[in-house]
Amino acid sequence: MEILRPFVEQLVEPALAELGVVGDHWRNMIAPSREKSMGDLSLPCFAFAKQLGMAPDVVAEELQSRIPQTNEITDINSTSGYLNFKSSPSWLAEYVIAGNVRVGDAEGRNPTGSKSVLIEHTSANPNGPFHVGRARNAILGDTLVRLHRLHGNEVCAEYYVDDMGKQVAVLAWALANLSTEEVNVILTNREPVNPTWENKPDHDRVRWYQAAQVLRNDEAKKPDIEKAISAMVHASENGDNTVLESFQNAYQPVLDGMLETLARLRINFDQFTKESLFVTNGDVGEIMQKLASLEIHGVAENGAEYLDLGARGLKGKTEFFYRRGDGSSLYATRDIAYHIWKFTQCENLINILGEDHKLQSKQVSLTLNELGFKSPEVLFYSFIKLPEGKMSTRQGNVVFMDDLLEEAKSQASSVVREIRPDYSDEQVAQIGEAVGTSAVRFNIIKVSPDKGFTFRWEEALSFDSDSAPFIMYSHTRCCSIAEKCRAIDNLDDTVDYDYTEIPGSMYELLRVIACHNDLLARAVGQNRPNLFANQLLSLANAYNGFYRDCKVIQNGAINQTYFAVSQVASSLLKSGMEGLGIVPLSQM
Repeated sequence: MEILRPFVEQLVEPALAELGVVGDHWRNMIAPSREKSMGDLSLPCFAFAKQLGMAPDVVAEELQSRIPQTNEITDINSTSGYLNFKSSPSWLAEYVIAGNVRVGDAEGRNPTGSKSVLIEHTSANPNGPFHVGRARNAILGDTLVRLHRLHGNEVCAEYYVDDMGKQVAVLAWALANLSTEEVNVILTNREPVNPTWENKPDHDRVRWYQAAQVLRNDEAKKPDIEKAISAMVHASENGDNTVLESFQNAYQPVLDGMLETLARLRINFDQFTKESLFVTNGDVGEIMQKLASLEIHGVAENGAEYLDLGARGLKGKTEFFYRRGDGSSLYATRDIAYHIWKFTQCENLINILGEDHKLQSKQVSLTLNELGFKSPEVLFYSFIKLPEGKMSTRQGNVVFMDDLLEEAKSQASSVVREIRPDYSDEQVAQIGEAVGTSAVRFNIIKVSPDKGFTFRWEEALSFDSDSAPFIMYSHTRCCSIAEKCRAIDNLDDTVDYDYTEIPGSMYELLRVIACHNDLLARAVGQNRPNLFANQLLSLANAYNGFYRDCKVIQNGAINQTYFAVSQVASSLLKSGMEGLGIVPLSQM
């Protein structure tokens, strides 16, 4: 609870001086209490033990005896070497009701922060429908975009279009060389396109890609196909506009279909940048010249050029190849040019990458440093599995995101129909879509990015206290209370609030509210959206305890203090849900 820090420091400073502690290093030691029952902020006293010749618990007790309670802090206690401070319920209620806990705009309409940030995420190869294996990148990336905006930063959400790699070349070759009948024959043993998606071009075109992959595994046909595909890739890497145009004609309908799927998850982008741009505009050529002049530059026997990043401390694969023997660039070279360009767009770069990109990311970072640029921030994430196993577009045994979202909507609608039999089919469908897509998002967001996990329906769509539906339902409770209060004529904006009696559940809600911006700042600063997801769960849980114990309306009269707290919680729940991409419904 950072709002309490100035008051704690003001009390601690003279007490430490009395004990003989000099300096102000202790200020950085004050941190949120390990357990809420202990307090809101704690000062560990272990660092003072040697200097004062006392055990940490004795130091804490001595400090406690020297510090008086104040209007802001009414509970000071020592526990196992920690000095703990708990905020005054009445002071905290007045602080919160006065409107001091605010957040920004998750849509980024009114940035107030000091940072301009470019966040690149998703950037999936446009060779087939979006599948569950790609979902974590897109959902984490979009959530980070939203949280930065909520924090007040100016953000650009960026999609880097791989418009010249082998994946796109395979698709372009297949579309140019295979008929519909040939594709159907080749994929006889595969399931046909789901009728639901037969007019969605990404689902149609992925069959051409899959058919080409089958043919590439045919030893008799493979040599000629590989030769043709390699020629296309080589031409694209040298900026051949005819080939690049054929690539775009192949992938654009697929990309459009992928973006349609992502939009259903409320994921959108501000900017699309093609990989080929940096070849055709000359940036890649200039970069290769600069890299060739570096002292760690090397040339392989086949004429390929590289940087020896081992000289800069890189372990493992130390040779970073950026130029082929025929003079063409590699993906990594274009990635360097892309990053340099991104630094012209904003002050801070954040990349969202799978854990399998750690080496490549380190190589790019070291190379940028060698050229005089700073390193981008990177959020690395582990991968999602379904109970059946891993997913791969190449093998055709994937779970497409479109199918997953339809199943989520169906299952959520079934739950809504069971709980609300009086709702119309249209209401059930709308709520089912909102709940289903929100549940999918939140089930991914709430897990720390560095932890892998298996996606399970029963967890994602649970209405229990650790899910998106639970948060959504808590918000609808807020809305219901507000609607009932507005129907009563004695609402008064100039009411004098009563801070003398603060029930325990209201105090716990106030404590969670007071930490809201702390957790938002921490989630943004550490690139860990799960921290804010957990904060929203805490807020919903605390609100439900408040709702149970503190009756906003009783005997037809409104308790204005309770109502004011409910409105603050409602506002933070709504903005927080928007920050996580959860739909804030007014009824469920």
